[in-house]
Amino acid sequence: MVNDERLAFPEDFTWGTATASFQVEGAAYEDGRGDSIWDVYCRQPGRIADGSNGDVACDQYHRYPEDIALMKQMGVGAYRLSVAWPRIVPQAGGAINQAGLDHYRRVLDMLLENGIKPVVTLYHWDLPQYLQEAGGWANRDTAQRYADYAAVLAKALGDRVQTWTTLNEPWCSAYLGYGNGGHAPGICDYGQALAAVHHLNLAHGLGAQAIRAELGDRARISVTLNLQVNRADSDDPADLAAKTRADLFANEVWLGPMLAGTYDQRIHDAAEGLTDWSFVRDGDLEQIHQPLDVLGINYYSTNHVGGRSGAGSERNPMPAQDMVETLPPQGPLTAMGWNQEPQGLTDLLMEVSGRFPKLDLMITENGSAWEDQVSLDSSFPGGKGVHDPQRVAYLEEHLRAVARAIHAGARVTGYFAWSLLDNFEWALGYTKRFGLIRVDYDTQERIWKDSGLRYAQIIHDRAV
Repeated sequence: MVNDERLAFPEDFTWGTATASFQVEGAAYEDGRGDSIWDVYCRQPGRIADGSNGDVACDQYHRYPEDIALMKQMGVGAYRLSVAWPRIVPQAGGAINQAGLDHYRRVLDMLLENGIKPVVTLYHWDLPQYLQEAGGWANRDTAQRYADYAAVLAKALGDRVQTWTTLNEPWCSAYLGYGNGGHAPGICDYGQALAAVHHLNLAHGLGAQAIRAELGDRARISVTLNLQVNRADSDDPADLAAKTRADLFANEVWLGPMLAGTYDQRIHDAAEGLTDWSFVRDGDLEQIHQPLDVLGINYYSTNHVGGRSGAGSERNPMPAQDMVETLPPQGPLTAMGWNQEPQGLTDLLMEVSGRFPKLDLMITENGSAWEDQVSLDSSFPGGKGVHDPQRVAYLEEHLRAVARAIHAGARVTGYFAWSLLDNFEWALGYTKRFGLIRVDYDTQERIWKDSGLRYAQIIHDRAV
């Protein structure tokens, strides 16, 4: 029987933390960087909750030595970061920006010098704007341009990267970017959203092949999916059917092509009237279905769904024809309005490990936003910090959930806390804070939180 008082992790378990380029880097107009879709989206009035942008963000472009020192102090063995595509290929035509490559070389070198393995995401939502002007992810050519970009990174940085992650949460890129318009580029067209689903899948497959063509057996390939845990509201057939539909569009549109080389026919049936699927060409599924070394899973909360007609929500943005209603979350909610259900993480890990028993899994994001307050307190480094007991509790309970899955046989090899720093939270701007380290956006001072110190203790103990 597992002892709930102390749950231990394997000795070779990877402990990490994570950020994304647009959310932390800043330096939007330096060293030849071009515009991304998020730069343009932020300039559109009303798109971002506080009217902010990523021009400065956490200024990590300049302050990465300080942030790496914080990671070393925290004890993490890996850092999940993303490369900004507009820094590498800033203009249409494909010319490579050497200053962008040089920046990431310096970052990766410093991580390695400090014993921190780089896990590099190639695409964390900052599509070059010139590609969007040609159709973005609704345009098949974007997948090929992505493969070209992946090949450039593999050649330039391949000796420094421990794991390559092709895409982060393509669900968000497709459905929020092209379906309900809540994310950049802000398009509301579910036909385009489904085309984007397929072209993101294709980009994953082409990108994985491009990296392996450059690096051979040295290439360690992953993808990060925000697989949803959808709970049916009851055993009523309509509610169970709603869960099935939610699972198809949230999870199976990625897992099927990437891991089995097929789209479930029920997806085509459920999307009738939205698209004719003419963007899927002969041979595409073979291109998409590439060997994975590890599957990254982002998890924050569960969805409870019912079988009633109603408008989509950000959590379930498919249109009313989908007959899926996401019900209001219950229980104590985070500052994002999300529920807290650690058992959902255990269930998800067990389910995925059961379906794909030979595949290593890694939690690539998990964390919570709360309303933080800075306190003067000599127990913190620098004499001030944030007491965040709710974030500490969330962290501990979700790590318990991971440990329970491991003890039950799930192949979980690592955990990356989201996020190292408070940062630009996409359409919510700087109004929500997920960091283990607080950022004072006026001064760029980094301030420890209890959760950051607690995470350091968990890493040291390899137990919670």
